[in-house]
Amino acid sequence: MNTINQDKTLSSIPLHNEKDFQGMRKAGSLAAKILDTLYNLIKPGISTEEINYHCHKMIISNHAVPAPLNYRGFPKSVCTSVNHVVCHGIPSKEKILNEGDIINVDVTVIVDGWHGDSSRMYCAGKINPKAKKLVETTYKSLMKSIAILKPGIHLGDIGFIIQNYAESKNFSVVRDFCGHGLGKVFHCAPSVLHFGEKNEGIKLEEGMFFTIEPMINAGNWAVKILNDGWTAVTKDKSLSAQFEHSVGITKNGAEIFTLSQNGTDLPINIL
Repeated sequence: MNTINQDKTLSSIPLHNEKDFQGMRKAGSLAAKILDTLYNLIKPGISTEEINYHCHKMIISNHAVPAPLNYRGFPKSVCTSVNHVVCHGIPSKEKILNEGDIINVDVTVIVDGWHGDSSRMYCAGKINPKAKKLVETTYKSLMKSIAILKPGIHLGDIGFIIQNYAESKNFSVVRDFCGHGLGKVFHCAPSVLHFGEKNEGIKLEEGMFFTIEPMINAGNWAVKILNDGWTAVTKDKSLSAQFEHSVGITKNGAEIFTLSQNGTDLPINIL
């Protein structure tokens, strides 16, 4: 839920201590746990409202708060983005998944004041080879960018890795949305672009928390917002995919707060 907003200085970016890392681990773990349960739930015939209800009930039962609900007027507890929807899709009873659909579910929970934010792709039944390649490429672009994280690298290095990999597979990177800082607030500095050049932007420092959440399109990168004010779709109606992790910069690398606990970070039914 973050649009491009470049950060000019380091002074606006919070740096966190070990106690803060503990808070983020707890929040991130719950977000991951919820996404883990969707692997067996999502199949042809389910509505996106049913997915929302399942997630909402699980969030509340774990004494957490669904951060998207009523955030700037967003009406649901999670985002469900199907096929050519890039992000911020609104769950509804009318939207039923069909065989071969791909869907991103974006979950953000608040646990003891800390935000755990993550999203994954899921497949409704068997998907076609191009959709499979898109989903795999998007996931790998995220993980390749996380692999380089450490103090001293530039924000632009993250975008460069993602863009270079996605375009090498003949896909495009959405420019209109980006990753974001988080912690006690849902969205803060830094803005993490998913395209860019090496050695551009601020240098990472130990204690920074942020998301990386590349949106990769099968066609052109251009998007538009529907009349509901939220749903972003590809202008050319091509498929889009997204994966997201929340991370914290450590002394020598980075910690992923939102890793799957059952091995379904990448939906294994596409393999």
